[in-house]
Amino acid sequence: MTRPLRLIIFDVDGTLIDSQASIMGAMQAAFASEGLPTPERAEVLSIVGLSLDRAFAQLAAEQTAKRQARLVQAYKDAFAAQRLDLGASQAAPLYPGTRDLLDQLSQIPENILGIATGKSRRGLDALLDGHDLRGLFSTTQVADHHPSKPHPSMIEAAMRDVGVDVSDTVMIGDTSFDMDMAASAGVAGIGVTWGYHHRDALGAARCVVEDRADIPGALRTIWKTP
Repeated sequence: MTRPLRLIIFDVDGTLIDSQASIMGAMQAAFASEGLPTPERAEVLSIVGLSLDRAFAQLAAEQTAKRQARLVQAYKDAFAAQRLDLGASQAAPLYPGTRDLLDQLSQIPENILGIATGKSRRGLDALLDGHDLRGLFSTTQVADHHPSKPHPSMIEAAMRDVGVDVSDTVMIGDTSFDMDMAASAGVAGIGVTWGYHHRDALGAARCVVEDRADIPGALRTIWKTP
């Protein structure tokens, strides 16, 4: 009997890669360009996963829309400069064990891997190329073409791309935005604790894991497979 195809969608920042240093560096450069103090690290990390427009609307809520737009562009420029200076793999390194996990999951014939990220297409492509990951993902959804998380648009588009149903789709991420997006799309969410939101923020997840090695087992439990 043929098994159904199953879609495993990953968030990027805080889930696959540790981009905290690059995010903070770009934030400092962006706010300095406008003569503004940089928000505290905890405040910055709390918005990781949102589209940049929405993130800066929160971080600089007292500023005008025009100034927020300048902050967004300054952040993009600073982040791109870091990537050029350090290379994508050093500016945003993979968490230990991530490559092995992706290889393990991709070797199962029924599995299709995807991405849903608040990154731009340019940023995601540079990251995938820098880590030689492009060939592992069949669908990649970015902020350029969708409303910000937690709107379900990215998950819905990924399912359409590969022809997989809600019951055969799982979203894996580190933030409340990822888990709320999964819930809005009607798919199961697996929260991970090594990223940027506290475990307590992952209440919408079907389950929460503390180690990458636990993800295959969590998927088997959700899908009730051996």
